[in-house]
Amino acid sequence: MHPQKHILQAWNWSSTPSLQSCTDGLINETWLVHCDSKPRAVLQKLNTHIFKPEVHEDIHAITEHLHQRGLNTPRLLPTRSGPVWLEDESGVWRCMSHVGQQTHHKLHDPVLARSAGSLVARFHDALTDFDWNFRSIRGRFHDTAGCMTQLADSLPRHPKHRLYDDVAALAERILLNWQDWRHAHEATATELPRRIVHGDLKISNIRFNQQTAVAIVDLDTLGHGTLDAELGDALRSWCNPLSEDTRGARFDLDLFVAAVQGYAQGSPLGAGPSEQEWSSLVAGIVRICLELAARFASDALEESYFGFDERFGTRGDHNLLRARGQLAMAQAVLDALPQAEQLLQQARQHHD
Repeated sequence: MHPQKHILQAWNWSSTPSLQSCTDGLINETWLVHCDSKPRAVLQKLNTHIFKPEVHEDIHAITEHLHQRGLNTPRLLPTRSGPVWLEDESGVWRCMSHVGQQTHHKLHDPVLARSAGSLVARFHDALTDFDWNFRSIRGRFHDTAGCMTQLADSLPRHPKHRLYDDVAALAERILLNWQDWRHAHEATATELPRRIVHGDLKISNIRFNQQTAVAIVDLDTLGHGTLDAELGDALRSWCNPLSEDTRGARFDLDLFVAAVQGYAQGSPLGAGPSEQEWSSLVAGIVRICLELAARFASDALEESYFGFDERFGTRGDHNLLRARGQLAMAQAVLDALPQAEQLLQQARQHHD
């Protein structure tokens, strides 16, 4: 259903606008705003169950800073009355400038991975000296241990769920892998510096012009975090050329090398990630895959996740499929761990 007419009229337009519904996103309702038959902006109705209206203060401050640093970024368009969002009885609305020409939902071309890596490095570097107290704080932001606790707690609450046996078997593997990860990497991970991060760098949140990554979008998830989780989330998405809605996964080392090379090349010489941050990246992929597997497995029993595709059956069925896929990706990275670590060091040395 299109928004009411007065919503679009809250902003200034060069000509009479028209709307095109977008169905890619899972959280906010989204429309492309066309003027003179060209996309000019993105209109969104904020999901206030997940994000507070104050998130726009964060987005506005950071995108203004990125713009001053020369990075292309979607920017909030002020309403006719001045504020950068509109709030009425129908909800919370915003318009952001339209950036980029293409969205990719999975990668096969290392050229794209390299360009995406370079853009993310420049994004991180531009924010290293930006001091900002976030107005909208995400709960359980990459709280991997908390997700594992939630998974363990969900099992005894749903013993009669029709998917219980499948989830219980999967949960055992997830929790065992998590214990192994904690034993090997938790001490290092807790010492990583916190920085401003995007928080959800799946490949569909990077816009491209042809083969060049030009902007990072979906900025509601901005916050403070560590690089192992930030790039772990990115690389688990970019380096799996299979759909995330499958039981299997593949860790493509060509895509991995290209992404890491791009990140190294986009980082300033003599600055960029610390030695400790670089060394955490491959383990970070495993961490985030296990975190997502735990979240999706819990959601399969709770039937609670906000987004699912009815093609896969119920909410529980789709989330069980997602959990299996993320655990498969974690295992694929673990199987390639020595080679991936070696390739990471080579990519860094080539840049340095």
